[in-house]
Amino acid sequence: MPQPLTLGLIREGKTPPDKRVPLTPKKCVELQAAHPGLRVLVQPSPHRAYTDAEYADLGLELRDDLSACDVLMGVKEVPVAQLIPHKTYLFFSHTVKKQPANRALLRAVLANNIRLIDYELLTNAQGERVVAFGRYAGIVGAYNGLLTYGRKHRLFDLRPAHQCLDMADMEEEYFKVKALPPIKIAVTGSGRVAGGALEVLDKMGIRQVSVHEFLHHDFAEPVYAQLRSRDYHRPRDGRAWDTAHFHQHPEAYQSTFPRFLPVTDLLIACAFWHPAAPRLFEEADTRDPDFRLNTIADVTCDVDGSIPVTKRSSTIAEPAFDYDPRTGELTEAYAHPENLTVMAVDNLPCELPRNASRDFGRQLLDNVMPHLLGDDAEGVVARATIADGGKLTARYAYLADYVA
Repeated sequence: MPQPLTLGLIREGKTPPDKRVPLTPKKCVELQAAHPGLRVLVQPSPHRAYTDAEYADLGLELRDDLSACDVLMGVKEVPVAQLIPHKTYLFFSHTVKKQPANRALLRAVLANNIRLIDYELLTNAQGERVVAFGRYAGIVGAYNGLLTYGRKHRLFDLRPAHQCLDMADMEEEYFKVKALPPIKIAVTGSGRVAGGALEVLDKMGIRQVSVHEFLHHDFAEPVYAQLRSRDYHRPRDGRAWDTAHFHQHPEAYQSTFPRFLPVTDLLIACAFWHPAAPRLFEEADTRDPDFRLNTIADVTCDVDGSIPVTKRSSTIAEPAFDYDPRTGELTEAYAHPENLTVMAVDNLPCELPRNASRDFGRQLLDNVMPHLLGDDAEGVVARATIADGGKLTARYAYLADYVA
C-alpha cells in the first residue's frame, strides 16, 4: 500500500478491555522517525497499561475521533458498532477458524469495505509467524503453574502476575519457590510459548534434566524436562518418527504421554494441539492408582482439547479450578487434596501487559511495518489480509459460507 499519512491506535472496545497495546509510546515515536510523513494518533483510553499521559509526554496527539486515519490498529476484536468504514484495520479477528462469536464482525468488515489484516496470519516466507504474544503466554503460564502448585500444597503464595508492575517486579517473587519439594515438572512444546515457560523455570533455579532421566531417575531437588512431540507420540503403524509427517497427519499417531503420568507432579502444557491429534491422556487415566499428576497449567487452553480435564477456561481473577477424578466433575479450586487442580487462563499475556506490548511492538516495527508502509514485495501483508474492497481475498475464500 502507499505509505499512509496517519495511523491510529484505537482504544480496546471488547469487554473486559485488554490492557495491551500494539505500539507503546516509544515505539510510536520510533515509527514516526523511521517513516517521515507518517503521523500516529492515539485514541484516549482509561484501560491501557500505558497511560494517555505517557503518549502525550512524548509528543503524540490524543484524539477521540480517528476517522482521519488511514490505518487503525488494536489488539482484540473491534466491536461492530465501532468500525469505521473504508479503513485498513489490524487486530486479532479470530475469524479464520469460522469462530461463531465473530461471524457478525467479519460480515460487518465486508459490508463496510474494510481491509482487514489479522496479526495471527502475518508470516514470513517459511510460514513462521512474525508477530505474536506467545512468549508471554508461556512466561505467565509457567509462573501461574507454580503459583497454583504452591497454593494447592500450601507451600508458598506467589503474588499474581497481574498484581505486579511488570516482569521485573514479578521476578522478585521467584525466591519463594525455594520452598518447592523435589517434584518433577513436564513442559510440552518447543515453540515460543514453551520457550517462555523454560525462561521462568530456569530463572527460578529449577534444573532441567533429560527425558530419560525424568522417566527413570529420582532427584533430591525439583527438576523439569521439556517434552517435544516425538517424546509423547508414536506412529500407529510402527514407522520411524518423522516430525513433518506428524504435523501433516496427526491422526496417524497415538499418545505415549501416559508413561509420564506416574512420574509427573506438575504439567505445563505449551504445545500447539491439532483437533486430529490424540489427547495427552483420557479421563479414565486420572482414576489409575499410578496417576501422580496433581496440578496442570494448561497454557494452550484448548477446551475439550489435548487435556481432557480442561472442560472450561478460567479467568485472571479466578485462575484455577479442580477436577474430581471420582466424579468427573469440576469444582472450586483446592477443594480436596485428591483433586486435579487446573489453571486454564485463556488470555495469559494480559497479566504482563507492559512487557508483552513492548515485545509485540518491536516485532511489528521490525517485521511488519516495512511491508505495510512499503511495497510488500514478499507478500507478508497480503498473506494476512482476510478482506479487501468488500470481498474476501482468494486465500480466505473458504470463509464465504461462514459469512453468507
